[in-house]
Amino acid sequence: MNLITDITDIKTLQGQLRLKLLSMYNQAHAGHIGCSLSCIDLMIATLVLRKREQDTFLLSKGHAAASLYTCLNYLGEISDETLATYYLNGTSLPAHPAPKQHLGIPFATGSLGHGLPIGTGIAQAGKLMGDDSRVFVLMSDGETNEGTTWEAAHFAIQHGLDNLIVLIDKNGLQGFGQTVDVMGDTADVKTWNAIGFDTEVVDGHDISELVATVDRLTANANGKPKLLIAKTIKGKGVSYMENRLEWHYLPMTEAQYEQAHTEVSERYFQPHPA
Repeated sequence: MNLITDITDIKTLQGQLRLKLLSMYNQAHAGHIGCSLSCIDLMIATLVLRKREQDTFLLSKGHAAASLYTCLNYLGEISDETLATYYLNGTSLPAHPAPKQHLGIPFATGSLGHGLPIGTGIAQAGKLMGDDSRVFVLMSDGETNEGTTWEAAHFAIQHGLDNLIVLIDKNGLQGFGQTVDVMGDTADVKTWNAIGFDTEVVDGHDISELVATVDRLTANANGKPKLLIAKTIKGKGVSYMENRLEWHYLPMTEAQYEQAHTEVSERYFQPHPA
């Protein structure tokens, strides 16, 4: 288990990983930047700080693959040389996660709504084996529109999968508009509580709060699957991307990259004393 307790260290890590993420996107001239910036703090709290060797982490919102690659690079599972091939022909790091290339990417998750069904199966296997493994599944709020999500949710409840921790990146935007306008708020805490999940709402960019909530939920072996509804901001850390639907798709110009780099540096790094 990785532990970072100093708030300055946490903030620096948030900034470092964002800068690496932005550099990858800039070199590849690729899109899906906003959705990666909205969930990278969730990955820091779980994949980086709380996932143990016996645990499984699944990025169900596969279009945010660059944030997964960045975190796995930080953990030493993806080399700098491999990371530099992101989005290139022949890479093992395509726009959506590809399986059987890296230990930390056991399944392809390019089609939204399938991460939770896979995660429930792994969690059930852990229960049958009698081990203490946990499964983290990071989803988008748009994925809660999907039928397979709800089938998997009811399976998890029926089988008492309290070793399953689901994180919903609730940034309020999906491919074609506000999530509330597409199919309504299906990432609502009352709904998930009502069907039997142990659910909490958290600030999805506060690492300390995220880690404390994960620890509290996982310590409660009450037979209920766990759910964190994380309130996030699409494009978090870059002013012109924040809460803007177009940054689900657009690549950056060189000028936009320079602005993003400057803003992240100013926001996340403490100034050095003179």
